[in-house]
Amino acid sequence: MGALLSDVGAIFSAILSNDSWMISEAMRKDGAWVIGFFATFFGAALVVWIYRLVPFIDRHLERTIMVWSYLIISAIIFVEVFRRFVLSEQAPWSTTLPPFLFLIMTWFGCAFNVRLRTHLAFAEFRTSMPRLGQMACLTLDVVLWFGFSWIVVVTSTRVAFNSAANFQIMLGTDNVMQWWFLTTVPVSFVLLCARAFENYLDDIANYRSGEDLINQAVIGGE
Repeated sequence: MGALLSDVGAIFSAILSNDSWMISEAMRKDGAWVIGFFATFFGAALVVWIYRLVPFIDRHLERTIMVWSYLIISAIIFVEVFRRFVLSEQAPWSTTLPPFLFLIMTWFGCAFNVRLRTHLAFAEFRTSMPRLGQMACLTLDVVLWFGFSWIVVVTSTRVAFNSAANFQIMLGTDNVMQWWFLTTVPVSFVLLCARAFENYLDDIANYRSGEDLINQAVIGGE
């Protein structure tokens, strides 16, 4: 326990130093899992509070990010294909930026679909279970989503800090850093965890009121 607390202290000390190399080295220690646990839990709780406070963000955040990422990817591909085969020229970053944008679109889209319950649904199986069994499965869902998010937040944050410490620049550019895009992964998984918490709050309310707990999920639905 003493060594774990020492690791946590080292991480906070490195963050206060604002040195990416020191942070990257400190994040390799086990204390990162402790900080990651609380960052994921309280970060998700904060996001749920913001969603409840501003319903517009709740309804449109992930979808807006997904649509704009997709449009930018499509525009880059269309323009650069035209320039390459018609004008015989091409921007050097046109093949490296779209994968990062796709990364953003994918994980924010995953968070959105968690809200729609199109992941870990098993609706046909669960509807045949007793009500208490259904609630147990929904509880397992939120535990699993939190566990997945916790793991990804810690590991992807390590990757982002390592990228910053090594000054990794996006290929084809002079000063666009890779970690700017990599940090969107832990952020998106905090949002994903928030969606899982949001669903579970609805489940608790439905369980207490006697409403149906399991409904058929529809991809792209409301």
